[in-house]
Amino acid sequence: MTTTAIDDLHSETPGSASRLAPRAWLHTDAPAVSLNGEWDFRWSPVAAAASFEDQDGWGTLPVPAHWVLHGHGAPSYTNLQYPFPIDPPHPPEENPTGDYRRSFSVPSSFDAAARVLLRFDGVESHFRVWVNDSLIGWSTGSRLATEFDVTSVLRPGPNEIRVRVHQWSAASYLEDQDQWWLPGIFRDVTLLARPTAPVDDVFVRASWAPSLGSAATAGTAASGRPSTGTGTISFPTLEAAFPLRFAVPDLGVDVVWASAADVAPIDVEGVEPWSAELPRLYDATVSTGTDAGGTTGGETVSLRLGFRTVAIDGDRFLVNGERVVFHGVNRHETHPTRGRVFDEAHARADMALMKRHNVNAIRTSHYPPHPRVLDLADELGFWVILESDLETHGFFFLDWQGNPSDDPAWEDAYLDRIARTVERDKNHPSIVMWSLGNESGTGRNLAAMSTWVHARDPERPVHYEGDYTGEYTDVYSRMYPTLQETESIGGGTPTPLLGCGPAEAARQRSKPFIHCEYVHAMGNGPGQIAEYEALVDRFPRLHGGFVWEWRDHGLLAHTPDGTPYYAYGGDFHEVVHDGNFVMDGLVLPDDIPTPGLAEFAAVVAPVRLSASVGSGGGTVLVENRFHSASTAGLRFTWTLTRNGVPAATGRLAPGVIAARESATVPVPKEVLEAAAGPIAPGEELWLDIVAELAGPTAWADTGHVVGRTQTLVAARPAEAIRASRQGWEGDRLGEATFTERGDLSSWKGLPVAGPRLELWRAPTDNDRLASQGGYETADPVLTHGVGDPDAPASASKWERAGLDRLTHRLIDLERTSHGLVQRVRVAAANSGAGVEVTHRWTLTEAGLQLDTTAIPFGAWDVTWPRIGVRIDLPASLLSESVEWFGTGPLESYADSSHAAHVGRFGSPVSLLNVNYSRPQETGHRPELRTLTVGPFTVSSVGARRTGFTLTPWTAQQVGRAGHPYELPTPEATYLYLDAAQHGLGSRACGLDVLPEHQLWPATTAWSVLLS
Repeated sequence: MTTTAIDDLHSETPGSASRLAPRAWLHTDAPAVSLNGEWDFRWSPVAAAASFEDQDGWGTLPVPAHWVLHGHGAPSYTNLQYPFPIDPPHPPEENPTGDYRRSFSVPSSFDAAARVLLRFDGVESHFRVWVNDSLIGWSTGSRLATEFDVTSVLRPGPNEIRVRVHQWSAASYLEDQDQWWLPGIFRDVTLLARPTAPVDDVFVRASWAPSLGSAATAGTAASGRPSTGTGTISFPTLEAAFPLRFAVPDLGVDVVWASAADVAPIDVEGVEPWSAELPRLYDATVSTGTDAGGTTGGETVSLRLGFRTVAIDGDRFLVNGERVVFHGVNRHETHPTRGRVFDEAHARADMALMKRHNVNAIRTSHYPPHPRVLDLADELGFWVILESDLETHGFFFLDWQGNPSDDPAWEDAYLDRIARTVERDKNHPSIVMWSLGNESGTGRNLAAMSTWVHARDPERPVHYEGDYTGEYTDVYSRMYPTLQETESIGGGTPTPLLGCGPAEAARQRSKPFIHCEYVHAMGNGPGQIAEYEALVDRFPRLHGGFVWEWRDHGLLAHTPDGTPYYAYGGDFHEVVHDGNFVMDGLVLPDDIPTPGLAEFAAVVAPVRLSASVGSGGGTVLVENRFHSASTAGLRFTWTLTRNGVPAATGRLAPGVIAARESATVPVPKEVLEAAAGPIAPGEELWLDIVAELAGPTAWADTGHVVGRTQTLVAARPAEAIRASRQGWEGDRLGEATFTERGDLSSWKGLPVAGPRLELWRAPTDNDRLASQGGYETADPVLTHGVGDPDAPASASKWERAGLDRLTHRLIDLERTSHGLVQRVRVAAANSGAGVEVTHRWTLTEAGLQLDTTAIPFGAWDVTWPRIGVRIDLPASLLSESVEWFGTGPLESYADSSHAAHVGRFGSPVSLLNVNYSRPQETGHRPELRTLTVGPFTVSSVGARRTGFTLTPWTAQQVGRAGHPYELPTPEATYLYLDAAQHGLGSRACGLDVLPEHQLWPATTAWSVLLS
């Protein structure tokens, strides 16, 4: 057995000729043996590893697993960069290599098998296999299944399998996806018995059409399902022994075909269609053997049919004749301890979490997932764009010179990857589009892939974002186009399209359009989801998109003292890496949803509600934006609150509303009577209406909220607060004391400090990065949304202006009979710009009122992250819970506020802030009415309500930390009371903060009451 370095590491060829042709991943009753478990394992830092017979250095490693997550070598994260020289097709000599071996016995259930196959479902990146000292073959394609025929080399009793896995190979140039490089056997290894009368491959196409005289849009009150129609079952592939039986019991289908010539399409009436909202599946079987009954020598495979028809009609992408809007996410396979090793319970919980947040689509970025993920997508209901295992992004640095996508030597590898993608998963109704890959430039090999897909599966369209001119793809797809360009694509004023001439742009505008990536969800963000969704509402050509991305890729690590944290690029001492760009999901590594996910759910809610209340009455509009589901499974409840306290509640009865229809109902009389009745000073009446599940589903319990709206019914301004008759008693004013310079030193007998003007916030990832042009120095309306391409990141401009290191100089202090006035000049070193601040304290009958006025002076040429004051409270309050009346329950910002509503909320202080893996601005809740923490209560006064943040660390401390463990031991509870904050944007990989959400220096006044 040869174990020296192998030439095929440097070959563009995808694998040995001994690999079997790709086929569907089928559920079968044929015997199988999992070879998962503990294997002998040995690791070497180079490709020229020792002989398998050498007994030195062996330990054990679980299969499936990534060896770098078990102490052998280290993970490496890159986005674009190759972690080795760009010298295709050659990998580096420093090529970490893992040797695996284990013994197994062939069970007696295999005795009647005609053949025995060995299947690997995922190995990164190149592997070679021996069984009983016989070389079986080699393969590449890390996220693709490979099968070998091992019948001739098996023997009675113990058998031994040996696998050598190389981290790098020529194939690594095709796998430069934005993710961790994680080598090893990370998916299942299985021994398969193939019967003498097998079902080797099946491709079942189940299409659907409405029955004559029925409408696909008609919903029924009982089920909420569309009308039944005609299903047509056809068989592009049936590689099986005959006779063969095909059965679908629920549809009364049971046919036996004596030969392949007998196989014909089957039309069935009364079929319920499959959709992402109503994922109706029919169990089917394909059986061979004596009389096709699945007896000895035969096989039965099980399928779950979903009847649906995918079509493109002009610039509309349709399923079952209706336009699809993708409210999707890009889904990598990632887990903080397992990496890409699959766990079905976790995957199901993850996908249920998606459903609960109104995610209806998945793009499998950027490779086929574990095959069971597609089973779950069929069952739970998702539109899926299935992507091939392909990305060559690092050639961007060479201006795409040498890119394999246009090199004929790589054509077989490209066609191999798309064939293994399509063949494995072709039977899934959830898959409505095939994607050739991601960020691989363009060229003849991608065009060849598209040609192959169109021939193999004409029904499903072909997607590839890099085909800017639309030469070989069926839909127009882009990443992070501006709002102005998206509007132009949808049907607004035409503007130039990326990479297109006039004729090519016209061709692209004639197709359905999707955002395959948009609103980059890195750290605190993203902003602007609502603006993109508004364009989808306006222009039917726009079919929604896929947020980048679903989940942070943080890997669980520990500091030398054992403190856990989630690691990102650079934490494993990589030579090249892309930092925390891998932490860009709507869900944190520990499964906790971010506020960005709540914002997404609110913006894309499939049932949209709006209420209007006036002196003459009021109405509630209920819009059903589902593709195919009626509202039969929902109930509608309303609640009237008075200053956040429920005053009345009830049900609305809009009736069952069919998909894409709407209904209007009157506002309940109790609400109208309350609006017309007496309102006390300072009171607010709010009407909340929610659409919630009327019964449990596979992904949520009864009462889960699908959509909501809130409307201010009536309000009366608070009466002016009267000054107190009391005054100073020494250094005490009411329940507060002050220092000689006029700073607050105690409140209610506890030490405090402040107020201190703050313009700084700990930069978000969107503040720190600048992937697209800046809108602070360019009007996006005039530049087609491009912005200033030379504009640095906001955080760097803020730092240059010294906003993180302001100094405070007392100008004047005046003590009045009922308070004091403190004037402070605030500026940064080496800056002529600053802010003149007046803090006016007044003792009132309700408490101590603080009026702050900030007047900028000098030449300000940057936005401000925030404008507010900081008051330092005792650190002991960090263990307390808080209650507030204002917006919540989660943080929100100017361009990410649709998930927030006004109410009374409570939370431990420790849960007010999001534990982003790179610390940054978090916890801001605007529009505060009243906040109570421990013995302290703070209220907004006047027309301008402040926002609040309670945190264990100052913004400066947070901004200096790269990981949560780098934050210092808290010394206080810091209360920020902000008049305003700058928006979030998505500039880490998308748009800058829009002008309407920017915070520019301006005279600002706000007031709070300490009571």
